[in-house]
Amino acid sequence: MDLTVDFSGIKLKNPIVGASGTFGYGLTFEKFYDLALIGGFCTKGLSLKPRAGNPMPRICETPAGMLNAIGLQNIGLEKFATQKLPKLAKINTAVIANFFGETVEEYAELAARLDALDGVHGLEMNISCPNVKKGGSAFGTDISVTEAVVKACRDVVKRKPLIVKLSPNVADIAEFARACQAAGADGLSVINTLVGMAIDIRGRRPVLANITGGLSGPAIKPVALRMVWQCYKAVKLPIFGIGGIASATDVVEFIMAGATAVQVGTMNFVEPDIIPRLADELPALLAKLGASSVTELVGAAHLG
Repeated sequence: MDLTVDFSGIKLKNPIVGASGTFGYGLTFEKFYDLALIGGFCTKGLSLKPRAGNPMPRICETPAGMLNAIGLQNIGLEKFATQKLPKLAKINTAVIANFFGETVEEYAELAARLDALDGVHGLEMNISCPNVKKGGSAFGTDISVTEAVVKACRDVVKRKPLIVKLSPNVADIAEFARACQAAGADGLSVINTLVGMAIDIRGRRPVLANITGGLSGPAIKPVALRMVWQCYKAVKLPIFGIGGIASATDVVEFIMAGATAVQVGTMNFVEPDIIPRLADELPALLAKLGASSVTELVGAAHLG
């Protein structure tokens, strides 16, 4: 069974990738399995300078999922490049650097510096971050700002594929997909987390110190699947499907909806070796469906 995927020039040995924010910098998972078994992974979101993140508590379990308000804690670009990347270069898997900024200028600087790093195979823009110059509204919820920040990064990224991770917290995600394509994106990651909250009824206060957080896990799969479907119909870009993937059947659903590959996130916390397990189970399922390769099924559920 041919599981190989070409995601806008990123060669994946199989279509299952670790999602940003759930996979650290990759090295943590070496204790569970050989990382060469997976298609690749997206790093924890990187900023120009280290970030401590939000105050505790910043994570809680929900029915069929979890809420997190980590606050994009990370070691910063310099430490990633000097401490993590040399170790990652020894692993035979794709490394996609997730990154974010608080201004368009920060995004562009990070994109240019990551583009120059050997050992990074692709760049994934997290545009669900607050834009400090626009009063804190997220880059990914204002169509003109989305297009501007993607274009700014496209202008400086010359070597690597530029992938935009879309926010689901918008009225029409297809409109944002089209804006990213027009601005020069090479691919999309669909979707980031949904905004949610939980209440501590005994304490009579929100569970998270940040009040709201990002909802992920199997609970959001139907929303994510619908949004992948919409983006596939709207643009000609390869798509990473993300949101509640917990089985090989889930993987195939996303691929049939239009995803070229998928990212597994929250389930990494439940079953740390889930990605290689799904990669092992996928060939038998594809064979039952009469497919000889995973790429045959991309968009197969679309009629006409």
